[in-house]
Amino acid sequence: MYNRRERPAKPALTRAGIVTIAVDVMRREGMGKVTMRRLATELDTGPASLYVYVKDTEELHAAMLDELLGEVDLDPGDSPEWRERLHKVITSYQQVLHDNPSLARVALVTRLSGPNYLAVVEAVLGRLAEGGMPKAQAGWAVDMLLLVATASAVEHGTRHENPSVAMADHEQLERVVAAAPADTYPNIAAHSRELMAGPVESRSRWMFDVLVSGALGTPVP
Repeated sequence: MYNRRERPAKPALTRAGIVTIAVDVMRREGMGKVTMRRLATELDTGPASLYVYVKDTEELHAAMLDELLGEVDLDPGDSPEWRERLHKVITSYQQVLHDNPSLARVALVTRLSGPNYLAVVEAVLGRLAEGGMPKAQAGWAVDMLLLVATASAVEHGTRHENPSVAMADHEQLERVVAAAPADTYPNIAAHSRELMAGPVESRSRWMFDVLVSGALGTPVP
């Protein structure tokens, strides 16, 4: 048994170490367990010590999200079509968020600025430049593309957490749309089939193409 003098020294606290432990706890036990008190226990220190490296929970969540964005596949591949290379990066970004919906929600309300997020932005801008998109339009398009990808990942990732409830909600929506009275909702009644048609993958790709084509053809005011 070690006495105080013989006990091995604890590893030095670092911001990166705190974030790594936070991501590990989230993956093992869920986002709800990621608290400063819990992280302090994991790191064998006091909660106050963590605030030297992380200002608050919001900053911690943003740092955790940036850590996960390091998993985005930024290799555009060898497709001769620049849109396909861009779609590959966007899809990988969206999948990382889809797999971590509790953190994906952070991306909707927090202005990210970590190195892995900047690497994603750099990759998207690179593909837009390959497609000949003017700089002004590309600068706005990257924000739009990532925002839509983030929102879609949050929506579908959250549903994936409880698929039985998501399926019941979808079926309820289908029934409501199909039964919408034409005298009250004439446009919904006329488009009831189209509103609910198409698999998620097809809708996602269509949105991507609409955004890219729209950005190419719409000058910045």
